[in-house]
Amino acid sequence: MNYNVNEKGYYGEFGGAYIPEMLYPNVEELRQNYLKVMAEESFQKEFQQLLKEYVGRPTPLYFAKRLSEKYNTKIYLKREDLCHTGAHKVNNTIGQILMAQRLGKTRIIAETGAGQHGVATATVCALMGLECIVFMGEVDIKRQAPNVARMKMLGAKVVPATSGSKTLKDATNEAIRDWINNPLDTHYIIGSVVGPHPYPDMVARFQSVISEEIKMQLKEKLGRENPDFVVACVGGGSNAAGAFYHYLDKPEVGIIAVEAAGKGIDSGESAATSALGKVGIIHGSKTLLMQTNDGQITEPYSISAGLDYPGVGPMHANLFASGRGEFISITDVEAMKAGLELCKLEGIIPAIESSHALAIFENRKFKKDDVVVVNLSGRGDKDLDTYIKYFNL
Repeated sequence: MNYNVNEKGYYGEFGGAYIPEMLYPNVEELRQNYLKVMAEESFQKEFQQLLKEYVGRPTPLYFAKRLSEKYNTKIYLKREDLCHTGAHKVNNTIGQILMAQRLGKTRIIAETGAGQHGVATATVCALMGLECIVFMGEVDIKRQAPNVARMKMLGAKVVPATSGSKTLKDATNEAIRDWINNPLDTHYIIGSVVGPHPYPDMVARFQSVISEEIKMQLKEKLGRENPDFVVACVGGGSNAAGAFYHYLDKPEVGIIAVEAAGKGIDSGESAATSALGKVGIIHGSKTLLMQTNDGQITEPYSISAGLDYPGVGPMHANLFASGRGEFISITDVEAMKAGLELCKLEGIIPAIESSHALAIFENRKFKKDDVVVVNLSGRGDKDLDTYIKYFNL
């Protein structure tokens, strides 16, 4: 079975481009050009050089000795938290800003939840001298204040989304509206493997540098390219898509996607899309989506601003539906505990998103010799306020 996108833009039954007619020219222009542009030697050269000299890649693959001892297995952390801007998001924004330039776009818009994608977009716009507008939910603006300040310092205009739950979903709606109104000069940098085709595939390809490096680094350390398991948190799922990408068609590598259960899967305050979702359409693609019986999108909840999205990218919906991926839901309580544990055992403060991935070791046992690679998608300084309140620090 093929777990990558097919020529029609689908992963199994998920994906496609369900868009208003007014967006068709933008999306179609991108679809017709993205693979061609990415294959150009000059594009690859510039992309690789920026990843190396600006982002600081390759990021280390770090053997977490004390964590491994505690859980009696071999845990390696892929240190995306060490990327410039503090998370994996910048891999994709560098790729997309180069794409936008080659398509002649001068104005960049983005949506952001935790603010990491907004910061990464503002960063590359400053680098390239392009206008940047970031849409962000009013609730997220409050809980991610340091990132809002960073975006403004980088010259971006931050526009609050004041409808619905005032979080990521609503910010995305606003960004799409803006794009419809400014089709000619604007490129929309989507921050995850969501949205209409070709976005899920394009973002996954830009993020696939993560699994490419994991293969090389494991080969160097252990003489083998494949871990036994690769683990990543999933909201929309771009860090996970990057970590899984080169292992999708290797059945000997277990793929574990970790979702946010919030206050519990059945609490009504959760973002565990695989457990709670049904097939539906959100932001231009057909995927698994948390919704009421009559198809209204239900409000997701997670203590982590980057995981409270009501859907999941179509690649992940297919990994779940086909059984290729193992999906585990982690509550706020479990994630916060795992985050603090990494601080105490390894001296690394993780983003709360990444803490969800780390939390699986409490409930899922691995063999002593299993090599488990966890994608540490971001660092925790953006979440200090949440950690402080939660643990009364």
